[in-house]
Amino acid sequence: MTQEYRKTPEALARLTRQQYRVTQDDVTEPAFRNAFWDDHRDGIYVDVVTGEPLFASTDKYDSGSGWPSFTVPIDRRNVVEKTDRTWGMARTEVRSASGDSHLGHVFPDGPREAGGLRYCINSAALRFVALDDLEAEGYGDYRALFAGVGTIASATTASTASTEENAR
Repeated sequence: MTQEYRKTPEALARLTRQQYRVTQDDVTEPAFRNAFWDDHRDGIYVDVVTGEPLFASTDKYDSGSGWPSFTVPIDRRNVVEKTDRTWGMARTEVRSASGDSHLGHVFPDGPREAGGLRYCINSAALRFVALDDLEAEGYGDYRALFAGVGTIASATTASTASTEENAR
């Protein structure tokens, strides 16, 4: 899919105060008090500023962190990783490639069977596009990601639940 995604003054003007603070000022929204941490609908998550496709619900899992967590981006070229040394520690920040929006961070504590990464993302940086709306919103090519809906997410959730149960 060849699509140009750009940050424009009009796109920035449409953002809520929270979306602007998260994507442009690198603020982190509160855990468990955000739109997508416990959302289980099928679809994709795009950059709220540019519309660039970032993550799919098939790669989303409950990390227990209170933020939406994913094992992998839709396309690694759509995210940029940068070293973040704020808060007295070194972390890996994740930004959108086209819009340079702050998305969140990636950590090496994700489900091993899914690659071991946890993309911990701010809901305010995302716009959800439901599976049934992909074509109408210009993301029809991403429908192919849902041929086996739930296989990765279900396996990851089951594995996480099993690990938590074993830890008790």
